[in-house]
Amino acid sequence: MEYIVSQKIKDRLASLLAVPSVAEGFELIEQDQVRCIQEQVELTLIEAPTFHEENRAAVFRQKFEELGLANVHIDRGGNVVGTLKGTGNGPTVLVEGHLDTVFPFGSVKSVEEKEGYLYAPGIGDDTRALAMLLSVIRGIQGAEVRHTGDIIFVGTTREEGMGSLGGMKAFLDDNEGQIDASISIDGANIAEITYEATGFKTYEVNFYGIGGHAYMAFGTMANPLHAAGRAVAKIAALKVAKDPRTTFCVSNFHAGNDAGVHAIPPKATIKFNFRSNSAELLDDLNDRIFAAIQEACDEETACWGKDTITWDSKIYCDVPAGTQDVHAPIVEGVYSVIEHLGIEPVINRGGSTNCNMAIGKRIPAICIGRGYYPKGTKVDTLVHNLGEKYPIEGAYKGVQETYLMALLCAGVEGVPSIIEK
Repeated sequence: MEYIVSQKIKDRLASLLAVPSVAEGFELIEQDQVRCIQEQVELTLIEAPTFHEENRAAVFRQKFEELGLANVHIDRGGNVVGTLKGTGNGPTVLVEGHLDTVFPFGSVKSVEEKEGYLYAPGIGDDTRALAMLLSVIRGIQGAEVRHTGDIIFVGTTREEGMGSLGGMKAFLDDNEGQIDASISIDGANIAEITYEATGFKTYEVNFYGIGGHAYMAFGTMANPLHAAGRAVAKIAALKVAKDPRTTFCVSNFHAGNDAGVHAIPPKATIKFNFRSNSAELLDDLNDRIFAAIQEACDEETACWGKDTITWDSKIYCDVPAGTQDVHAPIVEGVYSVIEHLGIEPVINRGGSTNCNMAIGKRIPAICIGRGYYPKGTKVDTLVHNLGEKYPIEGAYKGVQETYLMALLCAGVEGVPSIIEK
């Protein structure tokens, strides 16, 4: 179905683009490309595995300070925070990219430039976003754009893996009710718009029994590994919705060891994750999975009638699901901005990004991309891979997209924000 942007949003963007200082900042960002790429390379060489972002955070904080942002600090979540103060009482806008990468220390040896691409682990996800924030700030400052709302720039921690969007969660929890709109930069392609939140949960479940000799103790006790196997089979047989998209995966199964290969183990462990674009379906699947686990334990216990298999669980990740109107002003706004850049917008259904945390708090939010790919060019989505690469040509367009969206949401003098405060 054709996506139609309201006349109000079209007019608001046209008015914004007609402001001389906004137009000047837009051009300054293109001129800033070389410096932005240099900072991207510099930050990539400062490795920042999830939970170990402090070295990169220290450098990023220094860059905020050198740019003269207000209230520059590292908060309790390890996030680097700095603010461009507005001139009035406009909405407060968060613009963020995450500091961490999925790669352990020692993964980044150098950044190589070859055939129009930069190559290095983490060169795109999400180090490029950090460099983009700095270029957006220079564009606003260099043109002396008088935006009405405060724009808070944040390098967030613990986005990846077991970090479970922890930095973003901590920031929003600590600034409850103070953020009116949120813009995350964390996608491969600047044409793509993520406006929904795919929620997910990741658990470890441990099954416990007595344990004993595989032959001598047979028939005298229940086997926790067998209970775990029953549970996995029951989970595998679950049926889930295709729309809203809902998924599950048992990803780890462990018990015993080679020395005890002839023993009934006293403990077995499974780990699994499940996701949904619906908060209700996510909760329902949670209940069904744990009902299957309890049923499996009861069956293994009843099979032998000698002892009871017990279990406990540990949750690693708990990320909210949610959505907003596909024609919310912030979604129509970024759609219009992408079209203005001469690119055909792509609206994604679902996504697991820092945007989830904002949507979960009912803050108007979007996640946009990092890389520019001309029409007909294959979009490279190879991230979380040692061969990760980033396209150099036209990279400034992603910065311009972020710049215009930050100003549309914050408002400038003479052009009200698209966000209702």
